[in-house]
Amino acid sequence: MAFKFVVLLCTLAMAQAGVVAPVTYTAHPAPVAYAAAPVVHAAPVVHAAPVAYSAPIAKVAQVEEYDAHPQYSFAYDVQDGLTGDSKSQHESRDGDVVQGSYSVVDPDGIKRTVEYTSDPHNGFNAVVHREPIGAPIAKVAAPVVHAAPVVHAAPVAYSAPIYHH
Repeated sequence: MAFKFVVLLCTLAMAQAGVVAPVTYTAHPAPVAYAAAPVVHAAPVVHAAPVAYSAPIAKVAQVEEYDAHPQYSFAYDVQDGLTGDSKSQHESRDGDVVQGSYSVVDPDGIKRTVEYTSDPHNGFNAVVHREPIGAPIAKVAAPVVHAAPVVHAAPVAYSAPIYHH
């Protein structure tokens, strides 16, 4: 009940301060078919003064500069003899044109290479090449180690407090 009273008082205070103002509408007359209707302007809407908040804004968003002609180039190569993982990629960008390729050795012993380009005129295009490199790759899996089961303690029972004289 007290909450309803507080909400009522806040609403009255906002109305008194001019934050909440009644909105009035004026009706436009229906236009005559194919005739110019008179222009009726509605009464201007009066907005209340902005509410000032005392809490400061903690973080201001930083605006990053727009790069009209972005350029980058990167590459990586992974050759893991233990697991047989073999993959690589390189890519470069000059404005809206991206070129690159990546390759991966599949478990069946086939090296898959994808060469791709992308530009605003032709869109994204990729060409896939597959070449056998030998016997299938035997992946070595790490051994599975099972942890000991978790044992929970019995719940603690609380007794009445003991008073000493």
